[in-house]
Amino acid sequence: MVGMRIPLILTPLLLSACATTSQPEGERHLPSAAIGETVMVDGPQLTVVELLEDSRCPADVQCIHAGRVRVRVALHLGAGDRMLDLTLGEPVQVADGALELVAVQPGRMTAEAIAPAAYRFSFRFDGGF
Repeated sequence: MVGMRIPLILTPLLLSACATTSQPEGERHLPSAAIGETVMVDGPQLTVVELLEDSRCPADVQCIHAGRVRVRVALHLGAGDRMLDLTLGEPVQVADGALELVAVQPGRMTAEAIAPAAYRFSFRFDGGF
């Protein structure tokens, strides 16, 4: 009887070892760029021109306001470049879709100033182009 319980107890452990931890399809391989770099974002091409604001709450502090990150990008279109200011988590209408700044690395800490060259900005474009 005891011998029959062991396989039943081990079965969930064995099955959990087979589980994958892959990211959701929409979050995989988001295009990212540093200041001055150009990246293709599912159709549109853009260059990160400058960091306008990083007022995020540091990870090691409890804040009332989460803060925000804003960047200026040059959107490269056939008719020329168009400057856009993007705020983290706020999609902006571009052509027949929406361009969004979806992630910023590194995270903020109170004791550390982030050098502009250390920033990486990830973008997503939803729609056709």
